[in-house]
Amino acid sequence: MKHLIMVRHGKSSWDLGVEDRDRPLKERGVKDAHKVSRHFGAFSVKPNIVYSSPAIRALHTCVIFLRVMKIPYQKFSLADGLYVFSGNELLDFLRDLPDSQDKIMIFGHNHAFTEVVNELGDVHIDNVPTTGLVHLSFNIRQWKDIKRGKTERVVIPKELSL
Repeated sequence: MKHLIMVRHGKSSWDLGVEDRDRPLKERGVKDAHKVSRHFGAFSVKPNIVYSSPAIRALHTCVIFLRVMKIPYQKFSLADGLYVFSGNELLDFLRDLPDSQDKIMIFGHNHAFTEVVNELGDVHIDNVPTTGLVHLSFNIRQWKDIKRGKTERVVIPKELSL
């Protein structure tokens, strides 16, 4: 059994006029990351490894989750393959994940995340919002065999209380 926990980066700022990769989180993005990580962390689903897009907004969201969920930084890696916006590119990344790892958490971007959760999950989601989390499970042994699985949990920041 494989588990994939997908987290879209938090709400980011367009105010600074920086390159896309360098856009920071807004205050709301920081607050939502704390709220969602606390909520999801209560379910005791700890990833074996965590990957983040190198974009600052995704990396900052990821670091908040690592701290709140008490995931050691040794289990974290930056992955250029997550700085993608199409589902097909994201699927290519997922198929290359290490088979030795059964629970993987990734931080990245839309539209790729919404496309993939709808292709691989059994619950339709119109749009994975910023800091939205989707936990999928698959009855496979190798990530290259990833196909439609089960949507275990969807966490939407606006649906959570403080």
